[in-house]
Amino acid sequence: MLRVVAKSNVRRHMVSDRERYFFDLNGFLVLKGALSAGEVADINAAIDALLPVGHGEWKGYVHGHNFGDNDGLNLQQIYEGGEAFERLIDHPSWIEKVKFFVGGANTFDYNHGPLFIDECFANIRGPGEAIGLHSGGHEGTKRTQFRFYNGMFHCGQINILMALTDIGPGDGGTMVVPASHKAHFPHPDSERRRMRGEAASVDGVEGAIHIDMDAGDALLFVDALCHGSAERRNIGDRRIIVFRYGPSWGNFRHGYQVSDELVERLTPERLQIVRPKAPLVPE
Repeated sequence: MLRVVAKSNVRRHMVSDRERYFFDLNGFLVLKGALSAGEVADINAAIDALLPVGHGEWKGYVHGHNFGDNDGLNLQQIYEGGEAFERLIDHPSWIEKVKFFVGGANTFDYNHGPLFIDECFANIRGPGEAIGLHSGGHEGTKRTQFRFYNGMFHCGQINILMALTDIGPGDGGTMVVPASHKAHFPHPDSERRRMRGEAASVDGVEGAIHIDMDAGDALLFVDALCHGSAERRNIGDRRIIVFRYGPSWGNFRHGYQVSDELVERLTPERLQIVRPKAPLVPE
């Protein structure tokens, strides 16, 4: 299986013909060296400063959360956690690629700006933890759709998954079924290996591949891709951050709102992505 890799240089910011082809074919790209070693260190230190946070607990405007009983800890609204996370909103290693694949320029999708982040979280996962198989092109979900129309991509959700630790065999890395964003039928193993299932990991799923990543790499993928993770078997924790981007008219997945403090801190460009349209209220 060929996994196209974007090299860490000035040309990585735009989408190459090779990236366009293999994203269309496979539904994902690996962006090598998207974050510098210094950025990774700053982010990990900022996460350490937030911990401990339990499920349902708040640390400022960052919320402890999980999707099930065995998928680790999510720190939702992670861009509220400080400057190290704010820089990720429009990071030059991926923001132009995300805009290209979400698409919508010169349409209503750009009515409030180019993008909206409907969910962003850090995930910390230890030994024995994983997340099962979910999504796939057969679902037809508009929020996560893969679409190409009239020469342009119009994807409902493009995810950027950033590795904050090295992720190799036994580390519980992300697993994907290449090209499943175009599938018309559920994966035959989807019921047995589904998210929140009794065997909630993607280990052994036919056609699924493990995405090995170095700390600082980023995985760009359309959410319609059938994906999940392997079970973490090694000691220590896997750390990642996920930002989910879609059209400007989107809304928050979990009902969170941007804090007034963050609104005051952000650059106009970042604010337009996290709050494309300011609330309209009587004066």
